[in-house]
Amino acid sequence: MKNVLIVGAGKGIGLRVAELLHKDYNVYTITRNITPELGKLDTNILLLDAVSGDLALLGELPEVIDGLLYCPGSILLRPFNRLSEEDFIRDYKQNVTGAVRIIQKVLPNLKKSGNASVVLMSTVAAKTGMPFHASIASAKSAVEGLVRSLAAEYAASGIRFNAIAPSLTDTPLASALLSTPEKREAAAQRHPLKRIGTPDDIAKAVEFLLSDGSSWITGQIIGVDGGLSTLKV
Repeated sequence: MKNVLIVGAGKGIGLRVAELLHKDYNVYTITRNITPELGKLDTNILLLDAVSGDLALLGELPEVIDGLLYCPGSILLRPFNRLSEEDFIRDYKQNVTGAVRIIQKVLPNLKKSGNASVVLMSTVAAKTGMPFHASIASAKSAVEGLVRSLAAEYAASGIRFNAIAPSLTDTPLASALLSTPEKREAAAQRHPLKRIGTPDDIAKAVEFLLSDGSSWITGQIIGVDGGLSTLKV
């Protein structure tokens, strides 16, 4: 079985990916808190904060890692003049620096695979300008630049780097934006497909990118966004 590492597997998209993969892969999960849902799965759980934790704990991982998903994220929607410098730094650390720390630490393990796949998470707001998204869109745009740069740098090592760019998805992270039926309906109507995303929508795309079926795909930002980034209907 191939070995896959999921960072941010306690809930939301990361948890759904773990649920999809745990029977067909040796799944290693990193989380700050062991949720009941994650605890029910047959995964190897490491308690770690990817941004500030001691990465020596990753020495417990297998010698070869075939897939890596980094999905910790943030949704800080606020007018630009109410965003502090610390807000921008916090979003950058959560979305970019944490990914960099993990990738650098497990890079030798990925190289030993010969056909490894790394998936990061962006957002539709990195491509489509949206009000109140300045901090998160900046951080996720950096994620996209990181993906393309690493895809070029490590193509010869057989490591693929791609990102998923979702629109609003029904996860705990987005709960404040979907807290009433009226908010949910308004959000759905903004999308050409007239619904918001589900964790399964995103997780299935991640599952494909981690599989051998995507072995000729690298350096790509794939929108899973109900058509929001490209369609006007």
